[in-house]
Amino acid sequence: MNLSSSLSRSLSVFAAILAAPSLLPLPLSANDLAVHGAIVYTMAGDPIKDGIVLVHDGKIAAVGKQGEVTIPENAEQLSAAVVMPGLIDARSTVGLSGILNSAHDQEQLERSSPMQSELRAIDAYNGRDPLVTWLREFGITTVNTGHAPGALISGQTMILKTNTGEITADSVIRPYAMLACSLGPDAMADGGPGTRAKAVAMLRAELLKAQDYVKKIEEGKADAEKQPDRDLRKEAFAAVLQKEVPLAITVHRHQDIAAALRLAKEFEFNLILDGASEAHLMLETIKAAGVSVLVHPTMQRAAGEAENMTMTLARQLHEAGIPFAFQSGHEGYVPKVHVVLFEAAMAATYGLPMEAALAGITINSAKLLGISERAGSLEVGKDADLALYDGDPLEFISRCVGVVIDGNVVSREKR
Repeated sequence: MNLSSSLSRSLSVFAAILAAPSLLPLPLSANDLAVHGAIVYTMAGDPIKDGIVLVHDGKIAAVGKQGEVTIPENAEQLSAAVVMPGLIDARSTVGLSGILNSAHDQEQLERSSPMQSELRAIDAYNGRDPLVTWLREFGITTVNTGHAPGALISGQTMILKTNTGEITADSVIRPYAMLACSLGPDAMADGGPGTRAKAVAMLRAELLKAQDYVKKIEEGKADAEKQPDRDLRKEAFAAVLQKEVPLAITVHRHQDIAAALRLAKEFEFNLILDGASEAHLMLETIKAAGVSVLVHPTMQRAAGEAENMTMTLARQLHEAGIPFAFQSGHEGYVPKVHVVLFEAAMAATYGLPMEAALAGITINSAKLLGISERAGSLEVGKDADLALYDGDPLEFISRCVGVVIDGNVVSREKR
């Protein structure tokens, strides 16, 4: 079914949706919530007209058409023209880069060394920064956030919900999600390597050290005397080599993309290309390598390393069958501009089908991040993260009118 035409037909007849009669018994709970939508994008199948998402104890308990889903008598009820999974920002620096753009709220980049794999995003994250609230009110419920491009290895990222100012066991999905790397001029800043070849050589040397560290750890399992001393930098790289986390390499030029692909083949780690402005020049090579792409912000300025970017990159990746997701990325002085909802909308404007644009901020983003068992689609048993809109979410005149995270209504603002 064409999502755009389905949405148009549903919105033309949208009216107040009344609670359906109970069909199946469900236990009563103060945490029951029924969310009605003129159209519900589950991202796990065709859109549902006059649909209901039932939430129980923070999880999705049922999804279906009006009249087919049991609604407990005490359930809170919400209605919107469009209901869809909470949006996922696949690469951000929110919580480390603040809304004020001043030195005291910019924690996303440590400039004292080019190689800093030991830096943890969780140790710097400020969930009370207004920028977190700003993003949440657009329907963004999950972010992969952390250290920004700007060093050869700038640090780690983490995946968490945007529902609380404090980091909790419930809000953090993965405390270490990716190791953030840069190739090109970003890697050569502030005392780093002076050339591209030097940057790759330094990275290769660090990976070799990590290989030896992993070998010693394995040997230490049989002989405790061979167990190496803890080394936080090598531990972070070891997680990459053991495929516990991917290495996300920020690249733009085609030669840097090629270098990243060579490293991934040599050391057999999971690679994610971040930015990839010139990926459109080597689609077949990227597809053959089997890697995913974090699309550069669609509205990024075409300058410097990104001078050959194209606003059609997401469409070209989709047509080539290369997995991708949208990100807000990082630009030091405009962190409020790049909202993944807008990035997806712009990509749709430049030819990406609507269903692919929505998937790039929901289920496909969840798959790329390895959290699709919890997030990205409206399916029974998944976390009850929902975004509600008063119209087509990819239209700039539409507004987000409600946000639900883990079954709790965290925003009723019209944004």
